Amino acid sequence: MLEGAKSIGAGAATIALAGAAVGIGNVLSSSIHSVARNPSLAKQSFGYAILGFALTEAIASFAPMMAFLISFVFRSHKKS
Repeated sequence: MLEGAKSIGAGAATIALAGAAVGIGNVLSSSIHSVARNPSLAKQSFGYAILGFALTEAIASFAPMMAFLISFVFRSHKKS
């Protein structure tokens, strides 16, 4: 029973990767729109876009970490 719940929890933790993909898409979309509106600020906008990518990926790295913690660290202690 506990093993099944752990598998469900690990799978649910990896759903956050879809949210990270949406976040990266939003950062890229906003970067393209800002350069289209004001091309003279393209270099500064690129720096902000890279910062947005980095922060989004940092949050996305927590999802597999939690899935591995649920799968391998939280082991059930069977009483014999």
